[in-house]
This record gives sequence, C-alpha cells and structure tokens, in this order.
Amino acid sequence: MAIALRLSRGGAKKRPYYRIVAADSRKPRDGKYLEQIGTYNPLLAKDDEKRVQLNEDRARYWLGVGAQPSDRVARFLDAAGIRERAARNNPNKAEPGDKAKERAEEKATKAAEAEEAKKAAEEEASAPAEETAEAAPAEEAPAAEAPAEEAPAEEAPAEETPAEEAAEDKAEG
Repeated sequence: MAIALRLSRGGAKKRPYYRIVAADSRKPRDGKYLEQIGTYNPLLAKDDEKRVQLNEDRARYWLGVGAQPSDRVARFLDAAGIRERAARNNPNKAEPGDKAKERAEEKATKAAEAEEAKKAAEEEASAPAEETAEAAPAEEAPAAEAPAEEAPAEEAPAEETPAEEAAEDKAEG
C-alpha cells in the first residue's frame, strides 16, 4: 500500500481548513485516511504559529515507513525541520538563451557607440560655438568703431518713392 502525507480539505465554502493526514494514495482527497498528523489553516496570517500545527513524532514515523509527502506537506515538513525539501524550480530556466544574450550584447554595444557619437557631436557643436564667440568680439570691435566715425557725416534725406507719393495724394484729395 502506497502511503501519502497530504492535505484533506474541510471547512465551509470559501473558508478552507485542512487536515494533514497519512492516507492510502488510492483513496480520495477527502476520503478515509489512516491518521491525522496535523492541521493547516490558510486563513491565518503567515507568521501565526497556529497556521500549521504538526505532530512531529508521527510525521517522522510515517516518513520512516515510506510515506511520500505532497508538495505542500513537504514545505511544511521543511519549515518544521523534519525533512529537507529540494527546490523544484530550475533557476536557470528563466535565463535567456545564448543567441538572445548575443543580441543583447550587440544592442548594448550599439547603444554605447551611439551615446559616444552623440557626446562627440555635442562637443563639436559646443567647440565651434566657443571659437566663434571668441572670434566674434574681435571682428565686431572694428565694426563697432566704424559707425562711430561715420556718425558726424550727415546724409541727405532720401527721395520719396512713387508709392509714398501716391499715398500722400490720396490723403490730400
């Protein structure tokens, strides 16, 4: 007879309460069991000591005679220090494959090169602006002196254009 340490559900609708039982693996989940070795109340807080109550001596006995715990009961036994549970998830499964890693590296190098090119372009753009800013005052200085010299010379008033003359005729008439 194959014996399993598993949960047997009790409680009302939407109010679960489980017994931790040693049962024949061929029997139904909530059917006849050999012995109740603990309880599990998932409605209690995770740090509550009454959430999982386990008779350690009887659990050790049933494990000793070959009972196989379900996943959830194995977690409870591991937390109680009765039986070590091996991790079931493969931590490398979520890791990307070799080709995906290569694509990610290529993308990272292209992004780095683009960033360097952008910085270089900004430096080149700012460098000529500084050079023109330094050169512009030198060029503007003679230009600023020239109008000062021409200021004493008076210019004759410019003749009126034909459009201005037509506008004056309409205003008079």
